[in-house]
Amino acid sequence: MSGEKNEEKHLNNKHQKTLQSIFTDPIPANIRWNEVESLFEALGAIIKTGSRSRRRVALNGVRAVFHEPHPEPDIDKGMVKSIRRFLESAGIEPPDSLT
Repeated sequence: MSGEKNEEKHLNNKHQKTLQSIFTDPIPANIRWNEVESLFEALGAIIKTGSRSRRRVALNGVRAVFHEPHPEPDIDKGMVKSIRRFLESAGIEPPDSLT
């Protein structure tokens, strides 16, 4: 999927760090939702706010619904796994440093 890999090269340092954290094992527990949302936008995702804390995300033809965490800003490890699967399904690969 050459287009997606090319898109990743245009991510700023903060987006690259967030992407790397999402694909890191063991899964970190300090990834903030606003950083993930910013990464989605940088990758070209369409994000729509649903009822309550739901966020509908569409990227490269793949759709998912995530719940914005509250009151804490950090996402839990289960959500990191879900985001990782979503990104992989959308053709987004781990950064080169992780492969």
